[in-house]
Amino acid sequence: MSTRGRYGKVTDDVVALLAEIAGVKNVLTGDGRENYSRDETLRVKPVVPEVVVKAENTDSVSRILKLANQRRIPVTPRGGGTGLSGGAVPIYGGIVLSLEKMNRILEIDKDNLMATVEPGVILADLYQAVEAQGLYYPLYPGEKSATIGGNVATNAGGMRAVKYGVTRHSVLGLEAVLPTGEVVQSGGKFVKCSTGYDLTQLITGSEGTLAVVTKIILKLIPPPGNRDLLFVPFHNLHDAIESVPDILQERILPVGIEFMEKDIIDMVEQHTGKEIPLHQYQAFLLIMVEADNQDEVHRIAGRIGEICLRHGAVDVFIPGSERARRNLLEAREKFYSVIEHFGVLDIADVVVPRSRIADFVEKVKEIASEYGLPLVAYGHAGDGNVHLHPMGQGTESLEKKGKELLRRIYEVGVSMGGTISGEHGIGFVKKGYLPVAADRGKIDLMKRVKRAFDPNNIMNPGKVFDLE
Repeated sequence: MSTRGRYGKVTDDVVALLAEIAGVKNVLTGDGRENYSRDETLRVKPVVPEVVVKAENTDSVSRILKLANQRRIPVTPRGGGTGLSGGAVPIYGGIVLSLEKMNRILEIDKDNLMATVEPGVILADLYQAVEAQGLYYPLYPGEKSATIGGNVATNAGGMRAVKYGVTRHSVLGLEAVLPTGEVVQSGGKFVKCSTGYDLTQLITGSEGTLAVVTKIILKLIPPPGNRDLLFVPFHNLHDAIESVPDILQERILPVGIEFMEKDIIDMVEQHTGKEIPLHQYQAFLLIMVEADNQDEVHRIAGRIGEICLRHGAVDVFIPGSERARRNLLEAREKFYSVIEHFGVLDIADVVVPRSRIADFVEKVKEIASEYGLPLVAYGHAGDGNVHLHPMGQGTESLEKKGKELLRRIYEVGVSMGGTISGEHGIGFVKKGYLPVAADRGKIDLMKRVKRAFDPNNIMNPGKVFDLE
């Protein structure tokens, strides 16, 4: 954090100007700032910002950034604070720019199948609003209290990515404010564009380091007619993963394909007191399917079941009721809270080619055993995204082992054709590992892009990489 000396302080004069812009009630300089000092990242030291400003509209964001840029005060944009890479932690103090009050759903356009929303809209509210209009927003990163702006910032993924992709595949346009206060529009209510550089996709996934997103146009779809769920046990993870390419090559497109092993199933059962079907086996696929009618859902589920059995599946369990389906999905959704309960050292969010998942998990578990650390693995088999959790209580010695293990995990993932983050972003907790995944030329190019947008480096500084 050696660049702290380059930044200006939040003086009484600055606070007065911020209150003039955003309103006194929206400027916090005393109690309450600690609530904006961290996100959900494990074992991150909180940093209390000098001031929290809750913007209510684009004009306020523009004026706040213009002031911050003139005074060279760092700005950390913040949505719901549910991130897992430290992206919303104000590591240089300065201003936390909270977008929680910019939470309006501005329009649901049924004719064009689009919604226009502000960044503070939470997923749960978006789902409810579009479903009330007979439409569907298919992305589900797994945390309904997350904001759309945060999803855009990290290009969040989730369990439905096989069919619907990640956040960027649903973002058609953005309004964003540059550090100078200039408001730019990119994309729009159209599905094709070959007009200059695609700034929408550049800003999506940039983790608040280039601009503050103030409006988002999202693609919607008609709701699926029918859904079903398959829970498929295998004797080992290799057999489970070998099923996945065959499922996709059969022109069957599930909504999602999740993989998990017995250790996380045992932990969920112990934590919740609920038994999961066929829990005695070693590896599992959880496969979500949907179609326009029940007959087609049954056909797809039957074909997937046949493929899994051909690859050594022990059985194919299809829940007999909506409640039974919900129980299985809720068990999967609890994985992260469960590993937190049992004591996790760190998390890794590695993505590898789908066919290499089992090889990757096997190799990194061998490495983890060298450190004497249990390693829990699960994730999205349909897109190669593997979540890894070295377990243990956080002593200083153990945490050092965990950091060494993570570097080796990332190196293995990259060596297998993958990269170090599939959906959580880099933030500041992974920026030291970025050279494992990107060579100097690529990182230098990203830094030049950053400087073009933000020459004073006020936008979420210290995230993704450090500017010298």
